Amino acid sequence: MVSADTIRTVIGVIGNGTALVLFLSPLPTFYRIWKKKTVEQYSAVPYLATLLNCMMWVLYGLPLVHPNSMLVITINGTGMAIELTYIALFLAYSAGAARRRVLLILIAEVAFVLAVAALVLNLAHGHTKRSMVVGILCVLFGTGMYAAPLSVMKMVIETKSVEYMPLFLSLASLVNGICWTAYALIKFDLYITIPNGLGVMFAIGQVILYAIYYKSTQQILEARKRKADQIPMTEVVVDGKNAGTTAAAGNGHY
Repeated sequence: MVSADTIRTVIGVIGNGTALVLFLSPLPTFYRIWKKKTVEQYSAVPYLATLLNCMMWVLYGLPLVHPNSMLVITINGTGMAIELTYIALFLAYSAGAARRRVLLILIAEVAFVLAVAALVLNLAHGHTKRSMVVGILCVLFGTGMYAAPLSVMKMVIETKSVEYMPLFLSLASLVNGICWTAYALIKFDLYITIPNGLGVMFAIGQVILYAIYYKSTQQILEARKRKADQIPMTEVVVDGKNAGTTAAAGNGHY
């Protein structure tokens, strides 16, 4: 008979894979930034927020805080490396106040995590207390991250289009949330359960919206394509007066 620990490990490995897909999903954006050598109007805030979340979960998974959490450390350690790479590109291809702002936030985040680690390891004695303090912070930051898609969902409802909410990422978020919720429930871990349980709810909401607005999205895209394929109407001016359009040229307006 397969043990609960084995099942939990397998689920955690799958969760690592789906989380990696989510971490790598912004690659096209950063390829564009690298190619154009400018960050344009892109914001570094989502990547700074994800980095802080990953750092906190790595701290949570440390043996001195919450033993037997290696899979939590591996995926969030990988996420830290990926997010730091994204932020490095922001720093490389931004300038002036924008660069200073990103750098200051990055320094503040690292300082915050180091301060939490120092305080927890020195003042909180025992795994239970340490897990509780770091876990509560992880729940707060993790819930904020998972709630981020609410703005996209609002836009979908307003525009009746899922053009900017890819189904693949919604499904990946759903599988990821299910895996980590199951992982947390097998050996009950409240601090992993709460944010990932909320993540499952938000992902289900996205999939439902996709099903509702898929047809209207196709209609919007087709209408846009038809409009783009139409011959542009350019005005023709004769002797300084408006003489009609090129579409009417066959009627002798030239």
